Amino acid sequence: MDRNALVINRLTLAPPAVSRRSIARTCGSFALRCLKAIGESYIQSSAYNPYWIGVASLGQVTWQRGTPAMSVAIQGPPLLENRVLGPAPKVITVRVEPIAKRVRAFVGGVAIADSCRVMMMFETARLGVYYFPLEDVRADLLVATSMVVKSPAKGDATYYSITVDGRTVENAAWRYLDPPAGCPEIANLVAFHWKLMEAWFEEDDEVFVHARDPYHRIDVLDSSREVRVVVGGQVVAVTRRARFLFETGLPVRYYIPKEDVRTDLLQPSPTKTACAYKGPTSQYWQATAADGKVGDIAWCYEAPNPEVARIAGTLAFFNERVDAIYIDGKETQKTQTVWSH
Repeated sequence: MDRNALVINRLTLAPPAVSRRSIARTCGSFALRCLKAIGESYIQSSAYNPYWIGVASLGQVTWQRGTPAMSVAIQGPPLLENRVLGPAPKVITVRVEPIAKRVRAFVGGVAIADSCRVMMMFETARLGVYYFPLEDVRADLLVATSMVVKSPAKGDATYYSITVDGRTVENAAWRYLDPPAGCPEIANLVAFHWKLMEAWFEEDDEVFVHARDPYHRIDVLDSSREVRVVVGGQVVAVTRRARFLFETGLPVRYYIPKEDVRTDLLQPSPTKTACAYKGPTSQYWQATAADGKVGDIAWCYEAPNPEVARIAGTLAFFNERVDAIYIDGKETQKTQTVWSH
């Protein structure tokens, strides 16, 4: 499925004419937010939930209410919905919830799905996925294929190609026609691979990378506590003007003004990433760590999404990859995440 954002190794087709944003076809362009990036991203939720949840373990499926959702970080190639995020779970939970937003998916400038009754499916170790009522889908443009994917919790997924104006997008949609007993009512719902669509809109705003989890939260707070970052045995940043970014399921990230970072000790990196919640990164930097390994160590968003505008132009470091980050002289604990290696 769709790491602190997706590493972009290629770009899919630009959004259709319905998009009001400029189009770019190179990874280096800042108009990247107009394209569906492939690479790193975050997701999932953390909240008590009253909706039905299916639990599949060793081939057995049970259904219950009120199981907490998960927080996970993920990395993956184009068809993000197919990827298990992290180690294969021993227990799988599945639930669906109504989403109040109007959601649309486009192919060839045509709204293949347009619904104010869209549901989101939450499944252990997978991204949240939008499911549309069949009545709100251009079913006349869907053609069933021979592809079938089996799920112990959801049943067999029948896949469909989409044909618009002579162009066919293979195996872009799927349905569970005969879900197992006790499963949430999903037989009349259709889902689409995010990156096989040309554009997605929530209300009238175009959205990117993957469906945004309604339980995912980000808080950005100013802090006068001293933040000191050590990489390769050298202090590369010291500040009392950091902005602490708290994000569901992820380590605290410390966004530091560029003036307080020794960028002369870092090397520019070609890496480009995009995050569904923060937008596309503008720059990554590499450094040599204490163990002699060279890798991406820091990143910056010059023009992040409005919800996190306060981190614009500041640098954040991978807690997992630096020698150490000290807060008021106390070393922070390193959390194992997908970016640890």
